[in-house]
Amino acid sequence: MTDNHQSFDFSRFTEDIKAWARALGFAAIGISDCDTTVANQRLNAWLARGFHGDMQYMALNRDLRKHPEKLLAGTRRIISVRMDYLIADHDSIHVLHDKNKAYISRYALGRDYHKVVRGRLNLLAQKINEKMRFESFVYRAFSDSAPIFEKHFAQKSGIGWIGKNTLVLNQQAGSWFFLGELLTNLPLPLDQPAATHCGSCTTCINICPTKAIIAPYQLDARRCISYLTIEYKGSIDPKLRPLMGNRIYGCDDCQLFCPWNKFAKFSRENDFQPRHHLRDADLISLFLWDENTFLKMTEGSAIRRAGYLSWLRNIAIALGNAKKTPEIIDALEKRLHHPSALVREHVMWAMQQMIGSK
Repeated sequence: MTDNHQSFDFSRFTEDIKAWARALGFAAIGISDCDTTVANQRLNAWLARGFHGDMQYMALNRDLRKHPEKLLAGTRRIISVRMDYLIADHDSIHVLHDKNKAYISRYALGRDYHKVVRGRLNLLAQKINEKMRFESFVYRAFSDSAPIFEKHFAQKSGIGWIGKNTLVLNQQAGSWFFLGELLTNLPLPLDQPAATHCGSCTTCINICPTKAIIAPYQLDARRCISYLTIEYKGSIDPKLRPLMGNRIYGCDDCQLFCPWNKFAKFSRENDFQPRHHLRDADLISLFLWDENTFLKMTEGSAIRRAGYLSWLRNIAIALGNAKKTPEIIDALEKRLHHPSALVREHVMWAMQQMIGSK
């Protein structure tokens, strides 16, 4: 930095930054350096085993992941933040066990978190700039929106540790939260990294429906329901379909049953409240949406990422796993001649499950 601020009290200013962050709705904030050595080694090993499936973007821009300063010239610190999204009165396990209901990952029920978190981070940066007034202050905000080791920096900054399910966990808040980062050139004091507290627990490994967590801290995305229902656009392995149950967008099992989530905090954000009754919607009603309805009902939602055809594919599988009813058979018959071969294939599979069920 070129400004003459050697006498500036960055320790005290950092406390101000953390107070402003909490006022903006962030539940926790921590600061780390830019070193990514450990995270980069783990990523390379993960990619070498093909665990990323069709997520080619994970193999791209590796130099940017390794060197955050290439995302923002002059970067010296990563400010990591946590924003809780768990809703009060959540009936997740009840919905998961109701075969005629659609289970949608809790993070996707409200407004797209990318916009919410990044928007607040930009407000935080503006506050910093307003109070500091150094001409050379630069920043850039992210939330799952660039090639950056989010979980790595979250652990380094003390937000939480990376658990055996590969999610970030916190002793006082579980794992129902989003992460965000503010890259900056300010020489802020560093926070202490979070220690690991999974111990001998293997609940997440044991509970995973498709056994995608193949070992502690190792996830094979090709078997993960979140990957299959959101990122993957092809035909889902028939052997995995029965294991998916009624999960049509994402999967929360490794969080629902994690012992640390008894300490999870409810979100104060209205943006994360469920919309369009998606918290416990009937499978049939969602399956009968046309594409325009899908686009309208998912406007401003992370669900858009899956796309309409994957939406139908996923629900067809869920209907095939549901209890046989005339209404389900009727709904499936309406999609038997869908223009998409992908949709038709999964509808036919679901029909076969209905024929063979009692």
